[in-house]
Amino acid sequence: MAANISLFKASTILKNTRLDKELELEEISKKIKIPKKYLEAIESGDISLYPQEPYCSLFVRDYAEFLKLNSTDILSLFRRDFLQVKHKSINKLTKFGFTPQITFTIILTIIGLLFITYLTGEYIKFNRPPKLTVNWPETEYINQENFEVTGKTDPESTVRVNQDLVIVDNQGNFSKKINIESPQTQIIIESKSASGKTTITKKTIYKKL
Repeated sequence: MAANISLFKASTILKNTRLDKELELEEISKKIKIPKKYLEAIESGDISLYPQEPYCSLFVRDYAEFLKLNSTDILSLFRRDFLQVKHKSINKLTKFGFTPQITFTIILTIIGLLFITYLTGEYIKFNRPPKLTVNWPETEYINQENFEVTGKTDPESTVRVNQDLVIVDNQGNFSKKINIESPQTQIIIESKSASGKTTITKKTIYKKL
């Protein structure tokens, strides 16, 4: 072999020698019983397609001997090339890995997204009509002078029952005693949010005579 063989890659030496001898991979594969795909991988230097050890080294040795090359030298170059490629792959992973700066940036991004989500939720909550649930009597006909209507709304909202302002507690609960003074009484309950949005529900109650 030439004295400067170390300047070349094992894959290059194997491929150029084969081409100089005008040999086809398929022909070599049949003679030395090595699958063609592995010979192609060895010549291309694609380590992702190499067979597992010790088969890979054995294939390289047999291929070099078939081409009348010094199998010891070729195998040594092959292992050197393999380690170089593997080292470059590891460096790439490290380069694009989670460095402290990238980790800090990701954390800031997550915090920013959470803050934006919170603000969006508050904006929607502020601008939508308030929720309003009313516990009406089981029947529309009342045989007493008065009854109590209860319900629940957003804690920040104000509630009026037939225009009378009622107290809303910290959980949004409210109640109001209704006097039945006529054969039929319409009850209008209105909940208004801080942004001025309103939700209204109505019901007519009849007094039994």
